[in-house]
Amino acid sequence: EVQLVESGGGLVQAGGSLRLSCAASGLIFVDYAMGWFRRLPGKEREGISCIRGHDNTTYYAESVKGLFTISRDNAKKMVYLQMNSLKPEDTAVYYCAAAPACTVVAAPNGHRYLELWGQGTVVTVSS
Repeated sequence: EVQLVESGGGLVQAGGSLRLSCAASGLIFVDYAMGWFRRLPGKEREGISCIRGHDNTTYYAESVKGLFTISRDNAKKMVYLQMNSLKPEDTAVYYCAAAPACTVVAAPNGHRYLELWGQGTVVTVSS
């Protein structure tokens, strides 16, 4: 059984940082691109970052480029999202997902094509 478990969310002041983690099990981790999505209040999930398994090529949405950094540890089956300079508009539920390719994470409504998800972790940024 595939499991993805996020952790690291919480309450932080604007300008602060958080590091999200996602622990994967039950899959050949290196064969998957790992993506981070977020669901802003009242909106659908959007793919904000992704990292490929074999070569660590990354993708960032424009909204987080230069602020968030994705990384992975294939030996530990972990993926991370370092979030810096957080703003209140980053308040959302953050999810990790295993994807066949980062192009799916980056695509509009790409979340609809993915089946392997974590339960989400809430990030709240106060002003």
